[in-house]
Amino acid sequence: MATLEKGNKKLLNAWAFYDWANSVYSLVISTAVFPIYYSSMTSSFANVEGDITFLGTEWNPTTLYDYTLSFSFLIVAFISPILSGIADYTGNKLKFLKFFCLLGSLSVMSLFFFKDQSTLWIALLFTITASVGFWGSIVFYNAYLPEIAYPEQQDNVSAKGFIYGYTGSVILMILSLVLVQTGVFGLLDAAYGFAQITYKRLPNNVYNHKPEKDYIWKGFRELKKVAKELSEYRELKRFLVSFFFFSVGVQTIVLMAGIFGSEELGLPTTNLIMTIMLVQIVAIAGAYIFSRISNKYGNLKALKITLMIWGLVCFIAFSLDKNQDNVDMYFYILGGVLGLVLGATQSLSRSTYSKLLPETEDHATYFSFYDVTEKIAIVLGMFVFGLLISITNSMQWSVLFLAIFFLIALIVLFTIKGNQYVK
Repeated sequence: MATLEKGNKKLLNAWAFYDWANSVYSLVISTAVFPIYYSSMTSSFANVEGDITFLGTEWNPTTLYDYTLSFSFLIVAFISPILSGIADYTGNKLKFLKFFCLLGSLSVMSLFFFKDQSTLWIALLFTITASVGFWGSIVFYNAYLPEIAYPEQQDNVSAKGFIYGYTGSVILMILSLVLVQTGVFGLLDAAYGFAQITYKRLPNNVYNHKPEKDYIWKGFRELKKVAKELSEYRELKRFLVSFFFFSVGVQTIVLMAGIFGSEELGLPTTNLIMTIMLVQIVAIAGAYIFSRISNKYGNLKALKITLMIWGLVCFIAFSLDKNQDNVDMYFYILGGVLGLVLGATQSLSRSTYSKLLPETEDHATYFSFYDVTEKIAIVLGMFVFGLLISITNSMQWSVLFLAIFFLIALIVLFTIKGNQYVK
């Protein structure tokens, strides 16, 4: 098949379609169904204090889940720069994308076998490998953006990816809701098959690299070279600092939203799934609206608006209490506000970083630093969230504390001047 040129509509759509393909993980496993399922299962074999036993130690189930996810992000943070350097040197981003996607797919299917306390190890092990598979593939997926789209296209293409993903999530959520309501409960994996559409169109070895045999050592040299270059770009460094702080808040809220509604507010599974479905629907509109705001007023202004709204999300969540009248309606409102900025923040972050990159052929390596920044942020966020739960025995203070990270990120954004593409 002939290679599609940069900026080609078919190529851009194929790239964006991977967000549709990976929606099975980001929705069912990390956000909605599995966290709620995990919470339900662990409560069935918890002791009178609400703790469970794992490896001979008593754990708060939510804290154990937090630490499990944190460990998976540490793995990704460690391996992605190394593998990205190798991928850039050899020109094999597509192979790495396929490998991590397959790992995530098989891991998601394996979570089906978590049934009781005796299989808790399955839930924790494959939560780790599913996370590594998903986030590992995202590194190489994001790295394609500056290679398949021109700077003036990147905001809209990045937003299109998230719009595809949220649309797929809504369809999948409806199916999940049917399965929960009918009792035919299982963990789905079919959506990962849509990744084949992306594989068919994305080019491999864009710059026609011809690697020598010692490609692992050369990959390390590639990584070292990019790390040195990165330190020389002031605006890029400052954006990564801001990205780090708001990722602490965004990713922690996304990962813990289902458990917050289930344990802190006592909402039934159906209400939680309906809320998360609302988030996905509103996020479609949010990604589109903010891509247009970005086109007119600039990436940085659009991102500043989203961070202010994220701070509002933290205060709304803190004010909720399970004893309030109509707490489910307030949770729906919270979901709507969160959805408005969720896709927008993620989409604009990706395209802004891409636009700030220098002229380079090492896109996977540069995006690995973006990915590592996000993963370390998630580790910090999950640790802080879990620690505050253990200290206060409440998730509300944990959520409120996240507002501090959004404030710091916003302050740093005001110090960035941008360039001809980022204003």
